[in-house]
Amino acid sequence: MFEALIQKEAKLAVVGLGYVGLPLAMEFAKRFSVVGYDINEERLAAMRRGEDPCGELPSEAFVGGDILFTADKSRLAEARFFVIAVPTPIDSHNEPDLNPLLGATRTVAACLKRGDYVVYESTVYPGCTEEDCLPLLEEISGLKVGVDFKLGYSPERINPGDKVHTLTNTMKIVSGCDAEALAEIARVYGAVIMAGLHQAPSIRVAEAAKIIENTQRDVNIALMNELSILFDRMGINTYDVLQAAGTKWNFLPFSPGLVGGHCIGVDPYYLVHKAKELQYHPKMINSGRFVNDSMGRYIGKKVVKKIISQGKNIVGSRVLVMGMTFKENVSDIRNTKVADIVAELNDFGAIVDVVDPQASPQEVQRAYGIPLLERPSGKYDAIVLAVAHEAYRRLEEADFLVWANSKVVFADLKGIFRGRIHQMCYWSL
Repeated sequence: MFEALIQKEAKLAVVGLGYVGLPLAMEFAKRFSVVGYDINEERLAAMRRGEDPCGELPSEAFVGGDILFTADKSRLAEARFFVIAVPTPIDSHNEPDLNPLLGATRTVAACLKRGDYVVYESTVYPGCTEEDCLPLLEEISGLKVGVDFKLGYSPERINPGDKVHTLTNTMKIVSGCDAEALAEIARVYGAVIMAGLHQAPSIRVAEAAKIIENTQRDVNIALMNELSILFDRMGINTYDVLQAAGTKWNFLPFSPGLVGGHCIGVDPYYLVHKAKELQYHPKMINSGRFVNDSMGRYIGKKVVKKIISQGKNIVGSRVLVMGMTFKENVSDIRNTKVADIVAELNDFGAIVDVVDPQASPQEVQRAYGIPLLERPSGKYDAIVLAVAHEAYRRLEEADFLVWANSKVVFADLKGIFRGRIHQMCYWSL
């Protein structure tokens, strides 16, 4: 398969051109002939113009690549190597929503041919590729895995907004349904991944490796969040504590904060789901999820208490929330916990304005029903620095005071202005 791809006698298809699929497709397009498939025509039009709808890739990344951007399913039939990189969200009950994954599987299965390869990149629970996706591939195509086509799994490791740990310089995990599949899949990914490959012994191991990467981070951040609640009651600053503890060589550098986005705030629920199937209750994972999912509401209540402590009535108080994305320096608003802060403040009767230099006002309105202002308007009784965008890091106390009423509360969730705020009531996690 690799030789056919490198000679461009066969094409490679990437199904799903989001935060994961598009960077991967553009790297593959430097070496292979690629069919980039997505169901969103608006996004495809941007890509054809050399624009990344996610804002991660520069326009230069689109120059010279051998790629066709299409929503036409029939063009997928031209491919022999399929990479499925669609979202794997959770539903309103925190249960895995496999509809995008299974929908993409059906699309690929309909054009699957003898000798083809199918590799999944979507984050799933261990067993999902072989137990949920494979039966569909075989049923719809009429082909048999290992005999007629090959199956693999290679989890994505892209970190949105991270310009240091990129797709090509981060080691890639690859796996296959048999030794032949693993070898060929490794050759294909090895053509674009410069940091090297780890060949997992099975598809389930690769699935598990990916999901615990984010679960580990989730649990560690939950510990920091719980400690921040405790330290707040003790009257000591969490970041002062972490700075002191961090002087030991083996102290892990985690910090408190909101845990949202499509990975860390979602992936542990996939593991919990599988655990329940096996009649096991994962106490630590669930506890971490509870703590992190509660932080937005907790922060909202703390801001309310701080406003009241300044002798003000919370009903009608004006609050400025700076930042709406799930993390700094990205435009991604998926599963942002800032929405929970806004909801809590609204529930107490506060008037909340939200600004963000990265987020799309249309997407915020559509996803959360929250109007996103271009800039602050008037004076506020509290300013919540919710997301540490670089544009906000460059500000000084004087810049915030322009928007401040007397006795204003300044909530600095990431502690970036610790020791620099003197004329406002300062609080951080």
